[in-house]
Amino acid sequence: MRLVILTVGVTHSGKTTFAKMLEKHLPHSIVIDQDNHADFVNTHYKSLLPTEGPNTLKYAVTRTIMEYAVQHTDRHLILCNSYRERTHRLNLLEHFRHNGFTSVVVYFDLPESILRDRVVSSGRSTSIFRKAGSFDGLLSRQLAETHEVPTESESDYLFIIRDSSEVLPVIQNIVKMV
Repeated sequence: MRLVILTVGVTHSGKTTFAKMLEKHLPHSIVIDQDNHADFVNTHYKSLLPTEGPNTLKYAVTRTIMEYAVQHTDRHLILCNSYRERTHRLNLLEHFRHNGFTSVVVYFDLPESILRDRVVSSGRSTSIFRKAGSFDGLLSRQLAETHEVPTESESDYLFIIRDSSEVLPVIQNIVKMV
């Protein structure tokens, strides 16, 4: 059985930290982190970036890496991105189901006060932004948007993390699946 694990949540909710921890505990897994792709594209291919709308170049890099991992490896995939839009999430999960994966969604539902504190104390590079931006601005935009909370019907397994103390038990539950 191969797993695909999607992390869902706003910026600074713990998706990347969780993904890296899970990768250490889940043998034969790989993290595919879209922030790495954004940084790569922004650093090396800035002149190819769209000036408006979604960063389609970043998405193309992510899709290429995901497809390579699906078709040419036997690794479990840990997809580290916000995946807040339900339609996109469902299409992605269907694609993985079609390729024989068992799907796991981990939704990070932390209180706004914790997210704000994390953004203020963060040392993360803003190199993932196409234009001048801040994580505080990104968080404010994400919290103002209507987001589509994952439901149990979307994936084979759904875990919700509301507090950092729940991270390790969720990781342990995922590791037990294989």
